[in-house]
Amino acid sequence: MSSLSTKATAGVGCTVVALPLLGAVAVASALGSLFPGGSSTAAAPSKHAVADIPPYMLALYQRAAPECPGLSWTVLAAIGKVETDHARHPTMISSAGAVGPMQFLPSTFKQYAHPVPPGGKNPPTPWDPVDAVHAAARLLCANGARNGRDLRRAIWHYNHSNAYVDHVLTIAAKYAASAPEPGTAAGKAVAFARAQIGTPYVWGGDGPAEGGFDCSGLTQAAYRAAGISIPRVAQAQYDAGPRVPRGVPLAPGDLLFFGPSPRNITHVSLYTGNGRAVDAPRPGKVVREGAANTHLATFQGTTRPAARGGPR
Repeated sequence: MSSLSTKATAGVGCTVVALPLLGAVAVASALGSLFPGGSSTAAAPSKHAVADIPPYMLALYQRAAPECPGLSWTVLAAIGKVETDHARHPTMISSAGAVGPMQFLPSTFKQYAHPVPPGGKNPPTPWDPVDAVHAAARLLCANGARNGRDLRRAIWHYNHSNAYVDHVLTIAAKYAASAPEPGTAAGKAVAFARAQIGTPYVWGGDGPAEGGFDCSGLTQAAYRAAGISIPRVAQAQYDAGPRVPRGVPLAPGDLLFFGPSPRNITHVSLYTGNGRAVDAPRPGKVVREGAANTHLATFQGTTRPAARGGPR
């Protein structure tokens, strides 16, 4: 790598790891990209969430989510919405015999009812919101939601339908508030990156004048548009920081880095919020927005260039 030019190094870096940022339908599955403490795990509720979810249920979803490390409360809330409109359904009894606010078959509920959560009934019952929401978190965790390993699979086990999974994740994304303020440096970087969606990938590309971008060319240009200078190459961008410690929620505008090791960064994307990111992936593709993929083994960490300053 050291023998290559700066641009060539950056371009090759963007082609070594072909990250599967997803397309139109899979944008809804962005929350599958969580790691412990990730942005959607600790996301503040959006205005839509506050208006749609009864305060008691909103607090309960947030309190129960830590039953499963890396699980976002928004996923529990989205399931509660789809199943019974947050316990507003008049009977909360399905034709299949599922009952309660999270629609458990009694036999399934027994598998996930213990330990009894604080404030729950003893013995636990699927009719009690506290018992039911905590049990739902345990069910999801047992089937793939832990640390975002396979959130789609976990939700599919709740209801064996891919359409159901997509519906839940779409609602969950709307419940998380993480849009950047447009006037901030992060907001400007996100706006610039999104404006490039559909632009061709060009190895070593720095922008439209060269026909397109590679991964680090896109992130450098996004922050240049925000009035902040960052290095050209993905590895140098990672080294420049400032780093975001693990467990600190992601923020729109953060840069996400991937590669075999922290000393061999081969790809960078720009986080846009709600578990999504924009990147320039590889030759033959275009700039796109999809799942942030912070659950992948190649994910090495995050930096926050907006913390350096810039337009406010």
